[in-house]
Amino acid sequence: MPEEIENTTCIACGHCVAVCPNAAMDNIKSPLKDQIELKNFTKLNEQQAEYFLRSRRSIRNYKSEPVTREKLTKLIDIARQAPTGRNSQGISFIVVENRNLLEQAIEVCIQLIENSPFRHLIEKAVKAYRENGDDSIFRGAPNLVIATSDKNFQYGRDNAISCLTYLELYAPSLGLGSCWAGIFEHCITVENSPLLKLFNIPEDKKVVGAVMVGYPKYSYKRLVNKNPLEVNFIE
Repeated sequence: MPEEIENTTCIACGHCVAVCPNAAMDNIKSPLKDQIELKNFTKLNEQQAEYFLRSRRSIRNYKSEPVTREKLTKLIDIARQAPTGRNSQGISFIVVENRNLLEQAIEVCIQLIENSPFRHLIEKAVKAYRENGDDSIFRGAPNLVIATSDKNFQYGRDNAISCLTYLELYAPSLGLGSCWAGIFEHCITVENSPLLKLFNIPEDKKVVGAVMVGYPKYSYKRLVNKNPLEVNFIE
């Protein structure tokens, strides 16, 4: 007979079930029936893995074509699979499909920046918007993904970074590009930000990350390099 063990330290990571070569383990918190067998999975070789990771780009020029809900759902579904602190997960998503709503958010962001003591840091972006209507907030992206967590959740920001990084890495496989919406993140996280109401953020939630998504207007032909490696090995 199968032996049932109650472990109060279980974090539902599913490793005990996934590692068993004979599928003899099960876990009520991560059932065997919900796991995918890696029978024919081909791992990337060393160069493929390197090129895959290094080919990730922040996309700041988008086509106006909106992303289908099917693709957006696939994107978010991969994001939720990311590793999180103690498998705490706790990240929910708001996907904006309405470009007109994003246009309203741009105006709100610009107003907040104009009234901010840090406005000089992105003065050029504000001027370009006021004079030419240039979008430096969402870069013309048709869609926005907002990550939220409970207000008192201590791992919210860390877990969101992990989830949205998975989103970024998966996006090119769907023909999509993405970029962190850093200015928007700043504006929506200031105290009593009007953006919270604009995007219907529940009062018990906080915004912990945001990424713009769309079809890239341009494609990259080469991998760029970073600063030289700095590392110390301690023996």
